[in-house]
Amino acid sequence: MIFNQVTIKFFLNTKPVTIRAPAGLPLVELLRDYFHLTGTKKGCGSGQCGACTVLLDGEPVPSCLVPAVQVSGKQVVTIEHLENQENLHPLQQAFIETGAVQCGFCTPGMILSALALLKRNPQPSVELIKEAMAGNLCRCTGYKKIAQGIRKAGEMIHEQD
Repeated sequence: MIFNQVTIKFFLNTKPVTIRAPAGLPLVELLRDYFHLTGTKKGCGSGQCGACTVLLDGEPVPSCLVPAVQVSGKQVVTIEHLENQENLHPLQQAFIETGAVQCGFCTPGMILSALALLKRNPQPSVELIKEAMAGNLCRCTGYKKIAQGIRKAGEMIHEQD
């Protein structure tokens, strides 16, 4: 299927970008194939698994369901935004320390959903964590370790402030 090319201007990991891409291209494919940001995973393709989660204007969204053209003028944050050559982000560190990372396929989406939660509430209850993470599935580990990782990251972030 051939789509008309459109120009899309948006902020990607805080940097302004402009790109021409097919009008019907899903955001996940724009990120992976055009910007080579492969931390955003292609999972189910139907918005059910959360592997492709990115932040769109600060809110977690399944990028497989978002037409790339709809991000014009908006902020898109991928897992690569947390990259730091010297230190891990507290969420990354906490996930490692609590054993919340197994195969790693779901981890980028989990971390971005958790990041949005911790920005709203740096010390969430287990119930809030469950609610915030409902769109992210993991087949390797129990969700208990993921919740522990999120709570630990909240504590680490709180200590830094």
